[in-house]
Amino acid sequence: MKHVIALDVGGTGMKAALVGAGGELLHQARRPTGRERGPDAVVEGILGFAADLRAHGIRELGEPASAAGVAVPGIVDEAEGIAAFAANLGWRDVPLRALLTERLGGVPVALGHDVRTGGLAEGRIGAGRGADRFLFVPLGTGIAGAIGIDGRVEAGAHGFAGEIGHIVVRPGGAACPCGQRGCLERFASASAVSQAWAAACGDPDADAADCAKAVESGDARAVRVWQDAVDALADGLVTALTLLDPRTLIIGGGLAEAGETLFTPLREAVRRRVTFQKLPSLVPAALGDTAGCLGAGLLAWDLIETTHPSIETTDPSEVTT
Repeated sequence: MKHVIALDVGGTGMKAALVGAGGELLHQARRPTGRERGPDAVVEGILGFAADLRAHGIRELGEPASAAGVAVPGIVDEAEGIAAFAANLGWRDVPLRALLTERLGGVPVALGHDVRTGGLAEGRIGAGRGADRFLFVPLGTGIAGAIGIDGRVEAGAHGFAGEIGHIVVRPGGAACPCGQRGCLERFASASAVSQAWAAACGDPDADAADCAKAVESGDARAVRVWQDAVDALADGLVTALTLLDPRTLIIGGGLAEAGETLFTPLREAVRRRVTFQKLPSLVPAALGDTAGCLGAGLLAWDLIETTHPSIETTDPSEVTT
């Protein structure tokens, strides 16, 4: 059975699958990233995981994978196949595509940025399915974004497109590791809400999920913390939609797990801020933590269609999960 390898590398764990031509998940596996062992060990772990997936395909599906798609964090040169920099994994200028191609017996390999890869999946087969223009914004430890245009995700001239978390929404505000002050992710990421709520309630272990529960119970301190984050997020999103004019705005990540506790005030805050702009549909992400792996599979099948157009696959819009 023809299939591809899909691998999503995170800061702490790796998710992988063998994906059939119709998008079916033929095999799934997870492993720790092992970053505590150092960057070289992380790279070797990725290569070894991919090789084991290839062996599984040969053994269980009767042939090796036709291609592989790999999503990694940090700065990614997708055109050259280089993982340029990832602070949480400690690597710099790793020729990951070439290393994987060699380990996998010469099959084509697509390398993608984790958020853009997740956005690709959300746009094609998730919450943005059918939208010609979308913006995917996951709210996690930081805030990033993926700009979707006609079934693909825009990387930008240098691989930095979509970094909405570093739009300055509070000039002169909290310092950001990027070197600016007042960046969106310093006020509206899950980690920012966790820090603000821990300070407000006096419990150093309190996090964003606890804040959301306190909001639902009517805690005035939590409501203030939550509304500050929602207002900052709305400021950043309206800047983005003014520039990009998306048809669908997809919000994911840990903070989105609060459901309507987030989406009801956020939709209202965005609505109040728009003037001439067309208000997009503002929806929660649909694929959860599988988005990166599913997107990696789409990258791999796209690569096959580019290099071997005679291989039949389903249209990406028909893929089911």
